[in-house]
Order: sequence, then structure tokens, then C-alpha cells
Amino acid sequence: MVSSDYLSPPPTPNDLPRYGFINTCLKSLVVEKYGEEVWEKLRVQTGVQDTFLTFEVYGDEITMQLIDKACKMLDVPPDMVLKQFGEYFFEFCKRSGYDHMLRTLGGNLYEFIENLDALHSYLSLSYQEMNAPSFRVEKNEDGSMHLHYYSDRRGLCHIVPGIIGAAALDFFNIEISMEIVNQSEEEERTGKKEHIVFLVTQKPVFSYRRRNKFSSSSPFLSSSGTLVEKQLNKEDSERAMNKNRDKASPLSSCPVKKSHWETIKGIVTIGKGRLLKGFNPVYPKNLCIDPKTFCNGLPFHIVFDEELRVKQAGVSIQKIVPGLQTLGIRLNQYFSIVRPEVKFTISSVQKFINSQFVFRTKREMMPESWKQRPMLELRGQMIWMESVQCMLYLCSPLLRTLHELEERNMHIADIAPHDVTRDLILLNQQRLAEMELSNQLERKKEELRILSKHLEEEKKKTEALLYAMLPKHVANQLKEGKRVEAGEFKECTILFSDVVTFTNICAQCEPIQIVLLLNAMYLRFDRLTTVHDVYKVETIGDAYMVVGGVPVPVSTHAERVANFALGMIIAAKDIKNPVSGNPIQIRVGIHTGPVLAGVVGEKMPRYCLFGDTVNIASRMESHGVPSKIHLSASVHQCIKDKNFEMMERGEIDVKGKGKMHTYFLVRNTMATEDEVMGRSPRDPVPSHESLQLSLECSAEALQSACPQDSDETSLPIIAMKYADSPIEANTSVKGRNETRAKDLAGKPRDSETNASLHSDQQSSKDPYHLTQGRSKPAAEAPRIRNVRSNFCNLL
Repeated sequence: MVSSDYLSPPPTPNDLPRYGFINTCLKSLVVEKYGEEVWEKLRVQTGVQDTFLTFEVYGDEITMQLIDKACKMLDVPPDMVLKQFGEYFFEFCKRSGYDHMLRTLGGNLYEFIENLDALHSYLSLSYQEMNAPSFRVEKNEDGSMHLHYYSDRRGLCHIVPGIIGAAALDFFNIEISMEIVNQSEEEERTGKKEHIVFLVTQKPVFSYRRRNKFSSSSPFLSSSGTLVEKQLNKEDSERAMNKNRDKASPLSSCPVKKSHWETIKGIVTIGKGRLLKGFNPVYPKNLCIDPKTFCNGLPFHIVFDEELRVKQAGVSIQKIVPGLQTLGIRLNQYFSIVRPEVKFTISSVQKFINSQFVFRTKREMMPESWKQRPMLELRGQMIWMESVQCMLYLCSPLLRTLHELEERNMHIADIAPHDVTRDLILLNQQRLAEMELSNQLERKKEELRILSKHLEEEKKKTEALLYAMLPKHVANQLKEGKRVEAGEFKECTILFSDVVTFTNICAQCEPIQIVLLLNAMYLRFDRLTTVHDVYKVETIGDAYMVVGGVPVPVSTHAERVANFALGMIIAAKDIKNPVSGNPIQIRVGIHTGPVLAGVVGEKMPRYCLFGDTVNIASRMESHGVPSKIHLSASVHQCIKDKNFEMMERGEIDVKGKGKMHTYFLVRNTMATEDEVMGRSPRDPVPSHESLQLSLECSAEALQSACPQDSDETSLPIIAMKYADSPIEANTSVKGRNETRAKDLAGKPRDSETNASLHSDQQSSKDPYHLTQGRSKPAAEAPRIRNVRSNFCNLL
């Protein structure tokens, strides 16, 4: 658990792998403390994946990049980040199911740290690629401790105080301070190893219940913490004296002399099996066991002296390594130390005497029958026998599975019945199978998560494309397989526009030039529909049609369409005529009235508008003036008090409608050009030169210049404010609101009195009329039929 090795910087990234459990913990810390946005930003900067598999091995460079970028992003010193990570890592391990395992390591902090190496040794059975650090602890006379930390990785030793401090406070209710008193590099068997010495000082922490007992009473409200501690210490002393007096009273009343063993039994708490602190062990004068029984009872043990000469060995080790039957041979001739990574000398062994040692047999010293098998590893503890100046190595074979047992041609019977290695092999066999199953499930889960994420992205793309062609509520009904009924709108505003002398431009330009011209113009118009929240019905050739108040009824439909028309005139100035090089001119016509809206067709369904309002709006455009916005009287009536400047045109003869009183829209007196165009005042205005489409340019040059046409459309969109605008639209553009219109059942309509966007009652009489229900002036009639037909075929 306390493997700061998991996080330390590697000499070479591929040498020291790290499990995904560590990276998952780091992600959890960032998300919990700083939020998902910070983690996503950190992940993007480092270029790592979002999810880590628990049992997958990752390179050190991933974790190191995350920590380095986190320090820079949060502007926090590395030692603070590492200590915080250490504290969080301890809690993360507890939540991950290691709580009980950690609590049983020791009864105090000294024992807890002393057994950390044993915990790492156990975890290595499951995490075979784990490269754990090593710990050695020494007690001082003043009650402090020196913690020696050894690691192949360097630079992140500040994780240790975070983990040890959190464990001390949680398990033993003490606060500790850890200070680095020495830092060096030692030449061990594998090269340089970082050696950090921490001075650990302890201070008791009183429980909240006892602390509140004193702090809440009036005499202690103004007292210092020292007074509280003295009172608590006094209370503890009195309680201890009372316990001793109660326990001593029955003994004093009975003067009968007890034997030595009866005295020992009296110290034991009956029924609980716990010894008092004053327990002293008793040793026999002579060891009542003969050497043969000892070697058979402990089949895996070795006794060697200061010069590493073997004095004694268990029978099972002799069977596997026959060379040990020759007493006096050197132990390092037949074994090498795998862990801890130290030199094979008596001084190194004594330095790490509290650690578990793993020995591995040397292949060249094994019998011929063993040379083709995996080498045997032994794991156990070292005990220094001062009286004989020898070291006792009590060990067991380090086997993880039954397969490893078979590979070494060993059997369960070769292990002593009292040795828990027999049970450990069987349990670990089951655990590894469960881990493999868990790993497979985790991989499948990650694959499903990625597929689900990609599916969601594709779904959003499909929906965005669908919502661009149909209103959202209509598209949702069609997706659900429902029939979309026609809806009647009592009042809306419709706009038509077209390009002046478009037929002449088509006759003198290449088709690709026309496509690029229309695309550059329509991209700007489409952007304006978002600025003013109007609905784009469709485009046919150079004709552009929008409506306000449909499909979502709004009271400001006329204002929105009027501002949209002003924006169209401004945007058209940025588009150059490929024939003359001058800005193109457009005609705009607007009319307000009732319409019927509905979906037509099943294949490639379209949301169309029907009614005489469509015809009149088309007539306003066809009878308009270049670079002018032509308004009907109904539009004038709607916006005359809305800060718009208009100019009266008077009565004109409108084809199919007779005399009509019309107006020209000049400007919005209260809105700036940036507001009408949906630009921020700081945004640069695209130059005319970047948008010029020259007749002399080839198709390839035009295609390469096409990205320049998106200067305007790539700017952030600032929605214009209206009286009925949603609150969020004041700062940025959101999706269209769900419709508030009441869908009505389709009603039979008289085709003679209600025109459609696609069929006009005048079309049979007017050969020059477009399919949208609008007329061109008679002067352009001879060319419209042929040129328009060829261009539509191209599209």
C-alpha cells in the first residue's frame, strides 16, 4: 500500500512499470478536489487516456507527466502535491478494500511500518510487476523513530509523510511530524538506490468526545491546550491506578503461595487471551529438540555464519539444492538475493533484518534435472543468533499457483503441514483466476464505454444534421414514428432575397465559381439566422427564404426578420461579383401574415409554408430595388414603433395583387452594426480582399481560397437581445427552444386562394416564375430559363 515507488520518477520509463490502480487514484484525487473540468484539462495537456485499468501495467512517464502538469496548473509546490496525494492514496486504498488488511499490520506505528515490507511481499503475489520500496525503522531513546526509506525511483519521497501521517492518525489516533534528516544514494546490487532517513516524532491526539468535555466547561474556555492535556493525563493516571488497585485486592487477600506457571496464568485475562503489559517470557535451560527433528520439522531453513558459510539446512532445501549437504560451502554460491535489492553480505542482511528476504537458486549450480525448470525462490525472515554468531533464515518456497508448483516438479507434500504456504498456493490460485476474470470484465467495460462514447458522438452529429433540416420538435416526432400534423400560425414574417443580375453572372462564370459565391454568401446568412433566431426555410439557387415566428411563435417576429434583412445587406458587401469585382447586390422583400406550416413527403421530408403570405413576400422581393429592403404595409405596421427608420415608397402595381402601398427599411436606429451582425466589438471585420472571387481565377485557386471565406463565420456568435429572448441568449447562443406552438389538425385548403412555396397560382401563366412563388422582372426573362436550368443540373 505505501509504495511511493509507484509514483517516483524512473531511471528509464520502461524499466519500472506501474499498475493502473495508481493512475486511477490520481484521477480520483483531481476530480474530487478540483472537479471534472480540471482533470479533463490536465488529461488533454498530458495526452493520456481518461480511464485506467486496475491490473494493466503502464509506464512511469504517464504518472510523472500528470503530476508535473498538475503542479504547474494548480501553481502548487511539488512537495505539497505529493504529500496530499499520499494522504489521499491511503484513503483510496481503504475504500478499495484494503482497510482490514492495513489495520492488522501492527498494534502501533512502529509495528505498522516494520511490516510494510511483508505487505508488499504479499501483494507481489498478485501484482507480479510491482517494484515496491523498502522500509526500515529504528527506535530512539526519546520516543522518536528514524524511518529509512529505500527506493529505485528518486525524487518523490514526500509521498511517504502523507501516507504514514494519514495511517498514524486513522489507526493509532496520533499526529506525527516527519522531517528529512539525511538523503543519499547507496550502491546496492542493482545500482544506485535512493536512501532517505526521516525523523518521526509523535504527539497524542485526544478524541473529540474527551476534548469537548473539557472545552465546553466554563473553567477551560479560556485555558490553554496545555491545561487540557494535564487534566486528561491526570484522569488517565487515576483510572489506571484504580484498575491496578481492584486487580490487586483479591491477590492480597489470598496469601497462598503460587507456582511459577500459576502466576503466569493469573496474569492472563480469562476468556480474552490478552496478556498484560508486564509479561516476560520464560525460556527453558536446554532446547528439548534434537537436530534431526528440527531439520525435518522445518524443512526450509538455513543457518549460516558471518562469512556466509552454511552450518545447517532443512531436508527439503537439501533435496532441491544437493550442494547444501556439503557443510561449509558459501551460501552466495547457490543463491542470489532477489528482494530486498542489497548485496549478499552479512552487513547488508543485518541492515534489513526486519524485511522479508527472497532468495533465488542459481541455475549453474543446480542439478541437470533442474536446469530446464524455472528456478526456485524462497521467502522468509532473518534471525540473528548472537550466542553462536550465526544467522537463521526461516523460509518457505515462494509459489503463487499450482502451475508453478508443477513446473518445479514439487508437490504439496514437500511443504510442512504447519506451513501456511500450502493454503496460500490454493487460495492464490483462486484469487488469480478471479483477478483475470475481473480484468477481462474491466476491459470489456472499457471497450463498451468507448463504443458508447463514439455512438453518442455519432448520434449528436446525426441529430445536429437532422435539426439543421427540420425544426427540432418536428424531427423528434418523425424519429418516434409519429405523424406530424400541420400547424396554423396566425401571424409570422417571411423574407425572400435573391442576387441581382444573377443570370448574367451564371452565364459568364464557371460553375465552381458560382458554387463558391453562393456558399460564401449563404454561410454568412446562416450565421445571421442564429443571431436573430429566425428559421431558414430553404434555398433554391440564389433565392434565400427565412421566416420569423415559425415554428416557435414569438411576438418580435417582425423585428427579428427586419434586423436579419439589415444584416443580409451588410454581409452581401463582403461578397465580390466574380464578373465585375464589385460587391454583389441583393434584393430583399418582407411580408407579415398568417401561414400554415407542415411536413411534406416521406422521403427527404421538408418543412414547408403554405398561404398567400408566401406569395406576397415573394412579390415584395421580385418588385424590390437592388440593395434595398422592400416592406409591405403589414410589416410597416408591426415595426413602426420599434426604433426602425423606414422610407415610404408609395403605391406600386404588384403582379397578381394589384396596387399595394410599400416601404423601404433603412436602418435600426438603436442597434449598432456589430449587434446586428452578432459580432463582438473586438472581433476583426474580414477584409474585402480576402473574399474576392475573381473571374480570372481557376477552380483550383478558388478551392484553395475557400477557407478564407470563413473568416466571418468562424467568429463567435453574439445573439441579439429581444424583448421575448430567453435569458441565456443574452450572452451566448443556445439551442432553439422547444416549440410552444399548438399543432392543429390539417384542414382542407382552397388551392386557388392559398399559395405554396413550391407552387404558385401564377406559375402557369408566368414562364419566368421560380418554383418558390416569386417573379423576376420581365427584363431578365429571356435568360432565366436556360441558365437556371443548367445551374440546377450542376447542383
